[in-house]
Amino acid sequence: MPIKAIFGIVLGAALGFAWYRLVGCSTGACPITSNPYVSTLYGAVVGLMLALS
Repeated sequence: MPIKAIFGIVLGAALGFAWYRLVGCSTGACPITSNPYVSTLYGAVVGLMLALS
């Protein structure tokens, strides 16, 4: 179970950062995608939730 959770966190964080880099928000008005730290953290949390569901 912990391996599955760690894999979900790492994959989610990578996808969150990729979303920031590829889609992002050029104006800075988007609360999630305008900051790479927030986007990566959000992706990690979503990845964890999906891995544990």
